[in-house]
Amino acid sequence: MPKVAVVFADGCEEIEGLTQVDVLRRLGITCDMVGLTKLEITGGHDIKFSCDKILADDLYDYDLVSFPGGMTGAENLRDNDKLMGLMKKRHADGKWCAAMCAAPIAFDRYGLLQKANYTCYPGFEKDISSNNPQSTFSDDIVIVDSREKLITSRGPATALAFSYKIAETLGIDTSDLQNGMLYSYLMKQK
Repeated sequence: MPKVAVVFADGCEEIEGLTQVDVLRRLGITCDMVGLTKLEITGGHDIKFSCDKILADDLYDYDLVSFPGGMTGAENLRDNDKLMGLMKKRHADGKWCAAMCAAPIAFDRYGLLQKANYTCYPGFEKDISSNNPQSTFSDDIVIVDSREKLITSRGPATALAFSYKIAETLGIDTSDLQNGMLYSYLMKQK
């Protein structure tokens, strides 16, 4: 079974990170909540929660590492040099990395988006694209760039789609869970 880490920093968008953890664990995927610098996190909406562990070199060993957004949380992820080093090594070695909402700004600083197809929270693409003229922005809900091993998504409302896509990219069938969580029903209502 694949192993995923979701990295949390103070100021994160709680629904984006916790949705990933919830969906992946429901699917039987090992999903660790990794605190950037500490176990106790305060999200962007003053929701406090505890992580399973603190960022360490073993982040390299996960099948996929994902970042939730939230402006302050994304900035904290972006500005952490230890995290940057680990993510650059993962990317260089062809390991999956994922980010949603504002968090692609971290991937931008790390150099992961240089040639990527990606998406992000509306408006952030202006800065990211100007830094990466060979990258391609899309306003799709979720983008999987198999060549660059990157998954990106738009924002809070896309957290379920992002979470299912992470699992599917790792080879896990999500159809039963999508039905059980009424996601399939919701998508039919569009």
